[in-house]
Amino acid sequence: MAAAIERPVLATSAAVFREGRVLLARRGQPPARGVWTLPGGRVEPGETLAEAAAREVMEEVGVRCIILGVAGAVDVILRGDDGALGAHFVVVSHAARWESGEPATGPEAAEIGWFDPAALPADTTPGLAAIVAQAARLAQDAYALAAAPLVT
Repeated sequence: MAAAIERPVLATSAAVFREGRVLLARRGQPPARGVWTLPGGRVEPGETLAEAAAREVMEEVGVRCIILGVAGAVDVILRGDDGALGAHFVVVSHAARWESGEPATGPEAAEIGWFDPAALPADTTPGLAAIVAQAARLAQDAYALAAAPLVT
């Protein structure tokens, strides 16, 4: 018999942008095996959300990124065929800028790709398009701010 779910699990992810494209990973493990999503995972005790997001991106796909800000949050609630609660994750997603490393597959990411934020694959986690759109706006604002001349 499965253990009862006592509370949601806090997780984080990052929409990493490089040259206008966002990095997605096709999940290689349950839950949601085979679905495209942002790299991410659980927040460990003592970590900030941003630290956890950057760590998870590095662990999952081998990319170092700079976290720019929170893009939104999504509840991922999984139920069995009988309707019983299987898992509940609260995922706080971030916008991030690629810093270094070429993404690679591994146990958690069966496939990876850089996608146009306006043309994401069809099989994604619920709410992904809205999170990516918000993350793209944050990333664009951060790039514009970084390129702006300093006012004296």
